[in-house]
Amino acid sequence: MKTVRAGARPKGETPSTSVPTDASADALLAQVTSVDPWEAKLMATGILPGLEALPTVLLVLEKHTLRVVFANPAAEALLALSRRSLSQMTWNDVFTNGDVLASTMVELIANHFQTTRLDLVLERTAQEPLHTHAIVAAPEAAPDFVIVELIENEQKLKNEREERIIDQALMNKQLIRNLAHEIKNPLGGIRGAAQLLEFELEQRELREYTQVIIKESDRLQTLVDRLLEPHRHPYIATDVNIHEVCERVRSVVLAEFPQGLSIERDYDVSLPDFRGDKEQLIQALLNIVRNGAEALREQIARGDARIVLRTRVARKITIAKRLHKLALELHVIDNGPGIPADIRDRIFYPLVSGREGGSGLGLTLAQSFVQRHDGLIECESRPGRTDFRILLPLG
Repeated sequence: MKTVRAGARPKGETPSTSVPTDASADALLAQVTSVDPWEAKLMATGILPGLEALPTVLLVLEKHTLRVVFANPAAEALLALSRRSLSQMTWNDVFTNGDVLASTMVELIANHFQTTRLDLVLERTAQEPLHTHAIVAAPEAAPDFVIVELIENEQKLKNEREERIIDQALMNKQLIRNLAHEIKNPLGGIRGAAQLLEFELEQRELREYTQVIIKESDRLQTLVDRLLEPHRHPYIATDVNIHEVCERVRSVVLAEFPQGLSIERDYDVSLPDFRGDKEQLIQALLNIVRNGAEALREQIARGDARIVLRTRVARKITIAKRLHKLALELHVIDNGPGIPADIRDRIFYPLVSGREGGSGLGLTLAQSFVQRHDGLIECESRPGRTDFRILLPLG
């Protein structure tokens, strides 16, 4: 009796090379990868990796049925539904008033538009309505799909505020450089002319006027030098421990304000070291903490002035339009009177100060130093609590 091993082919038998003629490429890909045919088709477009990494809510729909083909982690978190559950649903299953946006999608596809935007309220069964800004796109790279991006209004406002800070910093940088050079050259001429004039003056009382010119020229020269400070210092990267930075700044400020001020620590000791310019970060933090202490004059006089240095890890956070898996959050919180409302949106502008006698440069320089580390400083303020939040990418 002739036996054949499992998986073996009887001698003389040729392997079959036929392929089922009714199997489409999409179906075969789905069979091999064990995924839905539409998801396989979406994967073949190559756009999925980019969508997966975005921090905003993203849903990819099949354009004819509006069935959910893909949902990123942010969508799963917001909708409290897994990707598997969402893949069994259409847009109108996800939102009870989904027709509001569904008609927009149909119009987008019919008229061959690529994107449209609108603000709307999306309702969900047994959940709070979602106040959102929706961006609907029909990408050329994936013609069978519609991509819906949902940005919660609060997140939208945060993104817009962050963009303003970044744009403002870039404009400041260019303005400062141009202005500094325009000021420095004539300033040197004014000072030199005043010195020559002083030598020619025989009356001592008249020399007082030339001394005023010389001293004011020197003051302006110092101001210009401070404006250019971030651009003059080379970026020297070393391993930085943020708590060493905090302790250095804490000791300096407490030496300047020995009575009436407490600087409390609230550290996450698990934070790793990172690459950065330690001296620049010390200067940035010192400017913020010193600025806060200066604003606490009344509280210091009463003996209840308080600043908190708080460090935390932030996960999957967007800084300057880039998503970072890990970032460092450093909060500087004080119990002062708060930043005046009329300058709250301009505190990082050069020469803007809410304090009499302030130069208005400390926060501008701090923002410049932090942005050299691909980071950002944000601020929220109300009477009794001002919170400066420094964000720095880790890794």
